[in-house]
Amino acid sequence: MKNHIKILIPLLSFIFLCLPSGATAQGMPVYDNTNFISLAKQLIESAKQTSNLLKTVEFLKKQKDRIEQVSNVIQQLDAVGKLVRNNRQLFDMVQGDLRDILDSPYIRPDEISRVTGSFNEILERSMESVEYVNKILTSDYLKMTDAERAVVLKDYESRSNEMVAEVENKTRRYREIISFRKMQERINNREIQY
Repeated sequence: MKNHIKILIPLLSFIFLCLPSGATAQGMPVYDNTNFISLAKQLIESAKQTSNLLKTVEFLKKQKDRIEQVSNVIQQLDAVGKLVRNNRQLFDMVQGDLRDILDSPYIRPDEISRVTGSFNEILERSMESVEYVNKILTSDYLKMTDAERAVVLKDYESRSNEMVAEVENKTRRYREIISFRKMQERINNREIQY
């Protein structure tokens, strides 16, 4: 038995040495304050960064809204500029082309009122469009957002383009009539050669 005890004692001491230190020790757990303070500092810093990010997001939203407003204003100005150019072109075309058509000897006197009436009708529609656009831009009577106003202005711009095309078509048609009548007169007044 003494042999067994001699073998058992070193074996037990080896087992106790291999066991983790917490398994053999008893008492109060140790609390490390530095880890808690470090965690609290990290949480506070994270909250600051989150707050700054939220402020940045709000700032970027406001800037986006401002950019959209400026974009809408630019679109409106562009549409108004095109309307003004189209109306100027209409007046110049009517003034020049109508004078050329009416001065032609191939337009009959009874056609003059019809020709001038067709051009005047286009000019009146153009002036009504300009007056309506002026109301849209200067009055809050028509409660519209900038986007809605831009859509209406684009619509009037396309109508203005159609009026320019209509004047061009009428001018071309009257010039073709004049050209046809000129050719017809030449054919009717030529001398017969045998």
